Amino acid sequence: MNRELITVIDQIGREKGIDKARIIGAVESALQTAAKKRFGQGENIQVQMDTKTGEISVISLRTIVETVTNPKAEVSLNEARRIDTEAEIGDEIGSLIEMDELGRIAAQTAKQVICQKVREAEWEAVLKEYSTRQGDLINGIIMGQERRNYLVDLGKTEAVLPASEQIPRETYRRGDRIKAYLLEVRKTPKDVQVILSRTHPQFVSKLFEVEVPEISEKIVEIKGVVREPGDRTKIAVSSRDKAVDPVGACVGIKGSRVQAVVRELRGEKIDIIAWTSDPRVFIAEALNPASIEKVGIDEEKKSALVVVADSQLSLAIGKNGQNVRLAAKLTGWKIDIISATEYEKEKVERDREIKAALAEEAEAQREQDEARAQQEAATASASEASSAL
Repeated sequence: MNRELITVIDQIGREKGIDKARIIGAVESALQTAAKKRFGQGENIQVQMDTKTGEISVISLRTIVETVTNPKAEVSLNEARRIDTEAEIGDEIGSLIEMDELGRIAAQTAKQVICQKVREAEWEAVLKEYSTRQGDLINGIIMGQERRNYLVDLGKTEAVLPASEQIPRETYRRGDRIKAYLLEVRKTPKDVQVILSRTHPQFVSKLFEVEVPEISEKIVEIKGVVREPGDRTKIAVSSRDKAVDPVGACVGIKGSRVQAVVRELRGEKIDIIAWTSDPRVFIAEALNPASIEKVGIDEEKKSALVVVADSQLSLAIGKNGQNVRLAAKLTGWKIDIISATEYEKEKVERDREIKAALAEEAEAQREQDEARAQQEAATASASEASSAL
C-alpha cells in the first residue's frame, strides 16, 4: 500500500507539474491534522514519510519532567527510562502510533487535507507558469461550452475564453484547436483562472509576429493596432532597416503572410499601413483603401480635415463610419472628411465671405477716415475763429 502511495504521488507530480516533495509534505501535514483530531490538539504529534518506501511513521512526542501535570504532553522520568535508559529531564521522547488507531473519520480528514493541499499546489504551479506567459499567443483544444464561455484545455490546466473575448459569429466544436491571446491570470479564493482573448488588438500583433520573421527579429516594428473584431483591423508598421519595406514584409509573397493571419481571424479585413512621423501622410495612409486628395491639420486641436474625390467619400468613411473611426483611433487625431465638391463649395463660400469681410473693412476704414477729416476741419475752423478774436 505504501509503495502504491508513492506511485500515486509520482503520477500526480508528473500530471500536475507539482514538486514531489510538496505533495509528500501535504500528506504529512494531512496525517498530522488527522492524528491531532483523533488524539486531541494537546498532543505533540509528528508525521514522517519515507520518500523511497512510502513508509509512514506517526510519533507522539512528550517532554520528560519530574512531575507530570499534562499527560498528553509530558511523561515522568521513570516511565521514560523504561523506553530509553539514557533519558533525562527536559528531553523529548516519542512513541509510535499505529495507523489503525487513527480511525475512519481521521482518515477522511487526512484525505480532504491531502486533496486541498494538492489543489493549492496545483494552483500555485499554474499561477507561476502562466503569469509569466501573460500577453503571449497560446494554443489549446476546445473542451466544451459553459454559459457561452468556451473551456480550453492548455495541457496542464484549463482556460476560459469568455463570450466578451470571442470574435462575433465565431463558433467552435469540442476537439477544435484554437489560438488565443493570454489576457489575464486571475487568482480567486477557489482557484486560478486563465483568461483568453481573440478580440484583443495584441492578438493580431502576435499572429503577425509568428508569420513575419522581420517582426520577431525586431527589424519591423508594430507601431499600433486597432480593430473591430470580426470586421476590420488597421495595423501601423515601420522598419528599422531602410532596405526592408515594412508593409511588403507583412503582406508577404502574393499576400501569403497576411492571408495566414486573415484565415486565423476568419476573414477579418486587415489594412497594413506604413507608419510615419508626418501626421498628414500618416492620416492619409490610415484611411486606406480610400485615395486622399488633401489633408489639413490643426495641431493645437489635434484635428484634421481630409478632402477626397466624390467617388471615394463613402469608401473613406466606411460602413457605419468604421474606416474613419479606426483611422482616428490609430493616428490619435480627430478626422473630418469632406468631398472635393463640398470642399470647392466651401472654398467659394469662404472666398466670398473673405471678400465681403474685406469690403466691409474697407468701407469702415473709409467712414473712419471721413470722420477723422471732418473732425480735423472742425478743429481748424475753431482755431481760426479764436485767432480773429
